[in-house]
Amino acid sequence: MKKIVPDPPHETLAPTANTLFGLCGAGHDPMFLVRPGIEPHDALVHVSLFLRGAYDTAHQASETADDSAKGFLWSTMHSVEMAKGLVDALLDGIEARAISERSG
Repeated sequence: MKKIVPDPPHETLAPTANTLFGLCGAGHDPMFLVRPGIEPHDALVHVSLFLRGAYDTAHQASETADDSAKGFLWSTMHSVEMAKGLVDALLDGIEARAISERSG
């Protein structure tokens, strides 16, 4: 007899929490914050855009950098590219799940 294994529950991401960042060491509060309540999908879309900008900036800088800096810039580009790949995979999964839930 086969034992029926229930599907694991879908984990849902919570909206953003109030998160301060941008410490500058000048003795005052952080300069920036992530506002609370931003939906995960929206936050991930922006992360993907920020990572794309960081990749493009490092790529352009690598074209004019001297040889000693190019290795660091290429390493940065690869790290950013991997992070963007993970974020985009999360977005694809969220969007696929939403389509699946709507259709079925």
